[in-house]
Amino acid sequence: MNAPVCSISIDVDPLPCYYRIHGLGPAPAELRDVVTRRALPRLAELLAGRGLPATFFVVAEDLDVSVHGARARAARASYGELSRAGHELGNHSYSHPYELARLGRAQVREEIARAHQLIGEVAGRVLGFRAPGYDLSPAVVGELERLGYVYDSSIFPAPGYYAAKAAVMAALRAAGRPSGAVLTDPRALAAPGRPYRPSARAPWRRGRAALIELPVAVTPVLRAPAIGTSLLLAPSWVRNRLVSAMRRRGFFNLELHGIDLIDAEEDGIPGALVARQPDLRMPLARKRRALEEVLDLVQRQFAVERLCDLAGRLADEL
Repeated sequence: MNAPVCSISIDVDPLPCYYRIHGLGPAPAELRDVVTRRALPRLAELLAGRGLPATFFVVAEDLDVSVHGARARAARASYGELSRAGHELGNHSYSHPYELARLGRAQVREEIARAHQLIGEVAGRVLGFRAPGYDLSPAVVGELERLGYVYDSSIFPAPGYYAAKAAVMAALRAAGRPSGAVLTDPRALAAPGRPYRPSARAPWRRGRAALIELPVAVTPVLRAPAIGTSLLLAPSWVRNRLVSAMRRRGFFNLELHGIDLIDAEEDGIPGALVARQPDLRMPLARKRRALEEVLDLVQRQFAVERLCDLAGRLADEL
């Protein structure tokens, strides 16, 4: 890569994922699709207004008509519109098990292959994957290679994020409400911050796998996370510094989540989750302004490419 490149990637995790993280039990069934219904149109509008392409990582259970009926048909229509608008749809597993990297090969295959089929029905060939909870394993890499994936984008080498997550999980466990999340393999914290070919046996190290690893954004040297949560909740001057730091790295995998553009009051999010999820306590208008500022910074300082396009371009270089 010569000019700095930014890829905008958006994990569209349904609300039950957040209930599981915070040990809150089952999410209200009627809110299963609130992120798809309410946040996707908002994100699509912001991107279209700037002519920016993005990669949306889809939890494919949301597309399964046999399970979710009319809601899944509506989700298929929404994602189909995104695909026709030029956005990429990536695989984020079928049911978003945070422990995916710890499952046996048969279960890993079921999660990835089932999602591959459902997303492919909406968008055609699926080229990229992001693991739930940023956790990667040889079994996951092996299944992606079997299906002919061009890239993975699961590695998030951010020690500060890891430490904060570990502290929250310990506090929940002490309170008798254990989190459904898992800690990633700590060896991933030393993984490269720029694109690389991973080892099939140790994906946090360089190797000769058939696919390319496109790590989630951390700054040079300090490896501070430069993702939606840290950018949207931070003051404007911090956002500017984080984006500038990623320009020095040369590759900015700007990871957002659909929940970044959910409004707790307007979208009917229960107070139990709002109390645990800091970004839900910020009004939508303020989050939208912060995201607009980030996108404007990106557009001024980076060439913007979908992850699949970047991976295809790097295939002969790595």
